[in-house]
Amino acid sequence: MAFLTLSSWPQTVRLAVRGLRGWTARQVWVAAGTAAGFGLLLGLATVLIPNAFFGRDIPPVWWNYPVWVLTSVLVGMLVATYVQDSGQERDRRTSRLGVLGGVLAWFAVGCPVCNKLALLALGYSGAITWFAPVQPFLALGGLALTGVALVWRLRGQVACPVPGEEAVR
Repeated sequence: MAFLTLSSWPQTVRLAVRGLRGWTARQVWVAAGTAAGFGLLLGLATVLIPNAFFGRDIPPVWWNYPVWVLTSVLVGMLVATYVQDSGQERDRRTSRLGVLGGVLAWFAVGCPVCNKLALLALGYSGAITWFAPVQPFLALGGLALTGVALVWRLRGQVACPVPGEEAVR
């Protein structure tokens, strides 16, 4: 898989930028709308936006806000790459990476003791002792996965892999 080699990253990023430059107004609007909608959903559910529907036992830390905003922007842009002609083929791998990245970000910015999975698995003190320190790594992983999925999708808008490319090398 040539995409994952370190030497191919500069070319991959150049192709992704070319793909981004070719966006239509519709894709820009979809990206903005999806980013706003996802940001609102994530912000309300994790109480980064104070609300009466959800509660948070432990206040957010400083890095929750940039992760929340960056994840929302990346998810919005990733969704916009799927706005296409009906004849184009979709890549399931990138959509899985994007979904996994969004889920990891959700767990990363949420309250460690409000997360029912962490609470069931680790208990209250375990969620604070074990899960809370892992959350920044979940955030980095979520951002990385969503970013890789986005770059991969953008690159695919201007260049497609040649079958058997690895066999030639």
